[in-house]
Amino acid sequence: MGHNAIKLELIEWLTKLENSDTLDYLKIVKDSNEMEQDWWNELPESVKAGIQRGLDDAAEGRVVSHNDVKLKYGL
Repeated sequence: MGHNAIKLELIEWLTKLENSDTLDYLKIVKDSNEMEQDWWNELPESVKAGIQRGLDDAAEGRVVSHNDVKLKYGL
């Protein structure tokens, strides 16, 4: 399916869309594509610090595998 056909399919779908959450999400996607700024710069410092802690933990091997967590909690 070519890009023009996909666009037409999406336009038709959008005209019938009633779900507010989906519409809000699509608006965010549209707006983010138009912004020149990197979304990282919009994050609060506390969120950036938490992400960095997680990256540091992973780099230092302070991780637990998904399978180990499932076994521990009987999942």
